[in-house]
Amino acid sequence: MSVALIVLPIFGLILAGFVARRTDTLGPAATRELNRFVVNLALPALLFDIVASARWADIWRPGFIGAFGIGAGAVFALTLALRLWKRRTLADASVEGLGAAYANTAFIGFPLTVAALGPGMLTPTLIATLLTVCLLFAVSIVLIEIGLQEERSGLKVARKVLIALARNPLVIAPTLGAVFLAAGWTEPQPLHVFLDLLGGAAAPCALVTLGLFLGEKVAGPRPAVGDIALLTGLKLLAQPLLTWALAVHVFRLPAPLVHGAVLLAMLPTGTGAFMLAQLYGREAALTARVVLVTTLLSVPLIIGWLSWIG
Repeated sequence: MSVALIVLPIFGLILAGFVARRTDTLGPAATRELNRFVVNLALPALLFDIVASARWADIWRPGFIGAFGIGAGAVFALTLALRLWKRRTLADASVEGLGAAYANTAFIGFPLTVAALGPGMLTPTLIATLLTVCLLFAVSIVLIEIGLQEERSGLKVARKVLIALARNPLVIAPTLGAVFLAAGWTEPQPLHVFLDLLGGAAAPCALVTLGLFLGEKVAGPRPAVGDIALLTGLKLLAQPLLTWALAVHVFRLPAPLVHGAVLLAMLPTGTGAFMLAQLYGREAALTARVVLVTTLLSVPLIIGWLSWIG
């Protein structure tokens, strides 16, 4: 019961956003505007504060980076290979790979890991978010661009990816925090209070935003059930199992980091995967369904995992 009391309020905020959108309590513009608030203000404030207040020893955790990063990367590569084998285009296969490997560490990860495993999980969640939002996202953009415009030079593709990352507040904020940390500066009290207030809004607003997104009705034909099932299984089963095996048997992480890495890998597909699919007009309906289904099915899996580890 105690585990459910931790998990269910978090997913309850997602449900509140879903109901608000489906009942039109909040209109179609709410999803976009609240998402912009989270991505451009609240979450960057939280990420900056975490990095600027951390120690290098907290951030540089090669074992955790390897377990979570290789787990996500392997699932992405496996999905890419399977979809190319089914004669998908490289662009479509890349979007589907992102749908199978892009854990929602930013919106769900921070409130869930802290509530379930304690504030010590803030930095590992930050690491997982950077691996997902920066590295995995960048690789996906590169592959999609190559698939869509094979005549485009590698230099132009690299330039487009770098510009996209350089404009991403979720990349800029922790980078500035790292500069703050490297310089040995301490946050002035007014800045700390400002970041604490703004960053404190990130978790609830992000969860409601996710619910609003899930409440949107997706136009177009329904994707094949088999495709949804494949990506869902890879995301919710293959990724956490592989991450667990790497964390325990390869990198031999301490139990708290094993628990955190698996929990983060078990998170549902993030909305970033859908945003990229929608941007390029590739597999948007499929990705939206995967986000919805993985979010629903992740609840009992997360409760089961947290109950198992005590």
